Amino acid sequence: MDMRFYSGSANPDLARAVASRLRIPLGKRRLQRFPDGEISVLLEETVRGRDVYLLQSTSPPVHEHLMELLVMIDACRRAAAGRITAIIPYYGYSRQEKMSTGREPITARLVADLLTVAGTDRVVSIDLHSAAMQGFFSIGTDHLTAAGILMDHLLAQREPDQVVVSPDAGRVKLAEKYAHALELPLVILHKERLVSGEAEVRAVIGEVADRRPIIVDDMITTGGTIHEGVRSLVEHGARPEVTVVATHAVLVDRALERLSDPAIAEVVITDTVYQPPELLLPKMRVLSVAGLLAETMRRLNEDRSISALFPAP
Repeated sequence: MDMRFYSGSANPDLARAVASRLRIPLGKRRLQRFPDGEISVLLEETVRGRDVYLLQSTSPPVHEHLMELLVMIDACRRAAAGRITAIIPYYGYSRQEKMSTGREPITARLVADLLTVAGTDRVVSIDLHSAAMQGFFSIGTDHLTAAGILMDHLLAQREPDQVVVSPDAGRVKLAEKYAHALELPLVILHKERLVSGEAEVRAVIGEVADRRPIIVDDMITTGGTIHEGVRSLVEHGARPEVTVVATHAVLVDRALERLSDPAIAEVVITDTVYQPPELLLPKMRVLSVAGLLAETMRRLNEDRSISALFPAP
């Protein structure tokens, strides 16, 4: 394949796994920081006229990883790359995709503009917080989903006493897909955001008594929503054997403490965000999106369909 593939510092393990599946080497680049924190990138090989792919999740520290990606894009553009594709498995700022009140930014759109102005020709991401974010870009976008990878894991251990749970109204459509694929009932938690910023479950819509819940979300950040959901489900009679499923495990603040809840039997996540092995809980199962990204890159390089990777049910 006539392509160059580079990795930022956010998730080098995932980049190596993708390169291995493509059977190509990772591109040579020098990434360093000046004493004042400024980021510098030097490409150590020619990219002139090449199809260039840059993999970087904008995970914490978000600003550093985002700026690093922008600098790499600019370096490739100035080196006359033929086409630049930013592979962003986890798209930071995706929760700021609309104005909930007045006088606040739509930062997800700002990031899209920065990527475009820097010289990106195409953006590939996985499970955006809102699919409508694709409309923020005036360049090509491919919105992938890791749902198939996660569902395959759940199907392998499916039990008839399980039930799929949406942790709030915003994730109902996602939970419906899981419930349909697993042929399980759907339960919805009605959540209310308190003045303190914490969430409180006001109602459980559906039957959970003596059932094992599968809570489905797109990301876990502080674990607050999951913690409150698990507590409410158990109070309503669910068995304390909850499975938590999410694509992106950002895991900040008290997330690991909350996921350590004994009522949670398993936490299934993907490697869109790097997790140091020493910080993983024994109950955590990390599934890789390397195969999905590798096949997407192969198809883009060969100008083949990406939607064919996700056949309609």
